[in-house]
Amino acid sequence: MDNARRKTIVSAMDHDVIIAGGGLNGCTLALALASGGLDVALIDPVPVDTRGGAEFDGRSYALSAASRALLGALGLWPGLADGAQPILDIRISDGTAGTGPSPLTLEFDHAQIEEGPMGFMVEDRHLRPALLDAIDKDARITAITGVSVTGQAPHASGVTATLSDGREIDGRLLVGCDGRRSATAQRAGIRRTGWEYPQNALVAAIGHERPHDGVAHQFFMPEGPLAILPLKGNRCSIVWTERRERARALTDLPDDAYLDVLRPRFGNFLGEISLAGRRFTYPLALSIANSFAAPRVALVGDAAHAVHPIAGQGLNAGLKDVGSLAEVVVDAHRRGEDIGRIDVLRRYEQWRRFDVSALALATDGFNRLFSNDNPILRAVRDAGLGLVGHLPGLRRGAIREAAGLTGDRPRLLQGRPI
Repeated sequence: MDNARRKTIVSAMDHDVIIAGGGLNGCTLALALASGGLDVALIDPVPVDTRGGAEFDGRSYALSAASRALLGALGLWPGLADGAQPILDIRISDGTAGTGPSPLTLEFDHAQIEEGPMGFMVEDRHLRPALLDAIDKDARITAITGVSVTGQAPHASGVTATLSDGREIDGRLLVGCDGRRSATAQRAGIRRTGWEYPQNALVAAIGHERPHDGVAHQFFMPEGPLAILPLKGNRCSIVWTERRERARALTDLPDDAYLDVLRPRFGNFLGEISLAGRRFTYPLALSIANSFAAPRVALVGDAAHAVHPIAGQGLNAGLKDVGSLAEVVVDAHRRGEDIGRIDVLRRYEQWRRFDVSALALATDGFNRLFSNDNPILRAVRDAGLGLVGHLPGLRRGAIREAAGLTGDRPRLLQGRPI
């Protein structure tokens, strides 16, 4: 397409890209696309005052080194660094509640790679307001809050999105960042493949007496894993997986009784523990969209894939989507291509499909291997932990994978501008 024709199409559009969903992935994608010179409409059904609250509610995110690089490339990391807790060490062990871990513990030390910490824990109360503030200051982003996208009509030169207040806006591309039940995907005729796990994740912030020294712990128990992730100060974030009915019963307990059940699982290595924020419960499932793209539509984050939190890679996978889609779309825009054409969007899908499938298989396999008390499987997995621990090359590769430093990384995840 020649530049004159492309400019005619753009001039007839309200925006280059419309993003349905204003969560972390949607906000980051808006900033990434705007950094590449595109005009973006961000449609968020949650009012901005609700979304941007600065109170600490216990939610935190494990960001890989690559995700930190993306936030740095978008100019966000300087404002987040002081509140971010580096993850300096990861210790993985197998065991049962009240008996402690197996002696075969696998340890990943950040000193084994050159790039610094493997990741950082960032609290929602810091990350979300930083994104919203950056969006508010970016003239290329129009944030429309308190309404949702209720309809989409792709056509030859673009897509018309209908909003819940009756307005219609036009763009060349609509991106669904609207979660695992994505209405954007459903309207585009994209189905999903997956299944529910008989497990829920219990999430909370925990205060403790002793310093954590930047160490993250993953303790595998028959009911499911318990992740203990360091936060600033003597606090940590837990992701505690339990069988669904058990998790529902725990959710109904008062705080003191909840802690009484947690203590034998958590152990006493950090001293006495207490709740330091609200408690959350999430059902767990594996779900992958059969396609990440359709004419004039692309899917990002949970709208494209949702995996078990066993490796803490959910948000990191979404940010890889953000970096990949933004790079494909911005590069196509600079070449004068129509960014909503299916052949352009297939480049994004091909880039992400294998990585997402591999992550889904790995997290599903680890959950099935470790979430049981079969003595034969216990012996196999303990031997596996011991083997990896005694092979420096394999251990270093696993560290780099966890840090997001392997594979064909988008420019933003290398810390470079788009």
